[in-house]
Amino acid sequence: MGKLVLGLSAYYHDSAAVLVRDGRPIAAAQEERFTRKRHDPAFPAEAVKYCLAEGGVGLDDVDAVAYYEDPKLKFGRVLTSFAASSPFSLEAFTRVLPEWTSWKRDTVGRVRRSLAELGQGAVPEINVRRHHESHAASAFLPSPYESAAVLCIDGVGEWATTTLWHGQGSRIRHLAEIRYPHSLGMLYSAFTYFCGFKVDSGEYKLMGLAPYGVPRYADVIRQHLIDVKDDGSFRLNMSNFEFLRGQVMTGRGFEQLFGGPRREPESPLTEREFDLAASVQLVTEEVVLKLARTARQMTGEANLCLAGGVALNCVANGKVIQEKVFDSVWVQPAAGDAGGALGAALMVAAELGAPRAHLAEGGDGMSSSLLGPGFSDEEIARFLDDLGVPYTRLDEESIAKQVAEELATGKIVGWFQGRMEFGPRALGARSIIGDPRDVDMQSTMNLKIKFRESFRPFAPSVLAEEVEEYFDLHQESPYMLVVAPVAKQRRLDAEESAQATGLDRLKVHRSTIPAVTHVDHSARVQTVTASSNPTYHRLLTAFKQVTGCPVLVNTSFNVRGEPIVATPYDAYQCFMRTNIDLLALGNFLLNKADQPAWREQGDWRKEIALD
Repeated sequence: MGKLVLGLSAYYHDSAAVLVRDGRPIAAAQEERFTRKRHDPAFPAEAVKYCLAEGGVGLDDVDAVAYYEDPKLKFGRVLTSFAASSPFSLEAFTRVLPEWTSWKRDTVGRVRRSLAELGQGAVPEINVRRHHESHAASAFLPSPYESAAVLCIDGVGEWATTTLWHGQGSRIRHLAEIRYPHSLGMLYSAFTYFCGFKVDSGEYKLMGLAPYGVPRYADVIRQHLIDVKDDGSFRLNMSNFEFLRGQVMTGRGFEQLFGGPRREPESPLTEREFDLAASVQLVTEEVVLKLARTARQMTGEANLCLAGGVALNCVANGKVIQEKVFDSVWVQPAAGDAGGALGAALMVAAELGAPRAHLAEGGDGMSSSLLGPGFSDEEIARFLDDLGVPYTRLDEESIAKQVAEELATGKIVGWFQGRMEFGPRALGARSIIGDPRDVDMQSTMNLKIKFRESFRPFAPSVLAEEVEEYFDLHQESPYMLVVAPVAKQRRLDAEESAQATGLDRLKVHRSTIPAVTHVDHSARVQTVTASSNPTYHRLLTAFKQVTGCPVLVNTSFNVRGEPIVATPYDAYQCFMRTNIDLLALGNFLLNKADQPAWREQGDWRKEIALD
């Protein structure tokens, strides 16, 4: 059976479970996909049950449990932070202290009890790792490199906010770190909050907003908020931040620097928000580039691995690649806290003697991040028949061909295939797809499918063998974590209107694939190979045969405020409650026009075979 390690992250956001066998992840999922609570921080009971079932094992078979951070060190940081900002932090301290004294200090004990309550066997030893060690292990151990520099940047773990490591063989060595409260992630989250978005989930909105503005506040940020040295080390001017006091991210300091109070959530966006986003994005890229150069200098390595929440800033990742700081860059697809469960498990597995077997096979060790639940055609057929809805069953080649033909006519398709992705990106398993050549596709998907802000860009999936024909990208990007310019030969000569500012810039058509071309001619690229995802590669190939274009719009299969769909039920529900035209569930194709009216009343979960 081999050595088995169960990795867990929990109790902050994006709780997750991962099962690793002999150093290779065989199952991984975030708890939110099962509970349908976005960013669910609860103990990942459902994710654990899934991982054990996927592995065909119980807890009795597991050699060790790995927890992604050290609660005792974290509690020390919380106490120290509140003490440093006293008496202003008294109210917040009084609010959180009971939680810490009642159970958070004994998080490991709570994890042990929660595992025991699952009734899956005796709970093995729980091995506690540090937060950034888990990030670093998740970045390096499944990477395709024998050795590499490793850079982890996030909000905060126990104390570390930025760490540099050297990975060699199956070991990672800690080289340097920056500590709380000095945090690039906290800086970015402060602007997320000030611009009216939700911290820990709205940062990607700020990144998408940045190209609509000009970085006119960048000097203000450099002079008053963050002091950055040539090696990328930095310090925040804490007099202008409020997060140490535990109530809000920003206050009077930001209001004075940026001309007024924070934007109220859901209120109209103004030029100030566009320019604030552009400014903090530019400063973030500058810091990441300096840190990357220092990583290269300190390790002498030609390859870089990235993890931590800031590694989800795919624009900054793209800058590191474009500047050729390293020969190759690999980003952990579950770069946030969910990936901490993976890193903790891989670290313990390495210490138990597990090899990095994927290195001999070529590629990385993430199985294309397709590590979540999958459903056979028999299971899907039973679900659809129990539901009593019309469908057409096709073979693999036929469904790819028919979906490609429908996409070419402007149809939007829910694409539910194989095992679910681990991490925040839909990679062609739980995706909504469309024609990138359609000038109205972005607005249609945003407003009628996703029910989200109109400024949000969509990402392209492209056949890996065709990527350089459409994008200025010279390495693979399998996990949609790198932004690259659209190739010059695909851009249009149309000049920007002198009056086009802010969101009006959406109306300007910039390339032959306008639905995936952002206002700065960039795109968040996913490259697809036949080996990484044969089903999705087959669809892209069929679309190219129909249209001559090897690119598709790929956005996650969910609507605003909900997690990505996990089951056929979730997919059908999203299909029927949006303007998606067709649903491809495995080899079954459903047409919206043929479906009975959506039953709003009652709980369908009690009526169907798959829940």
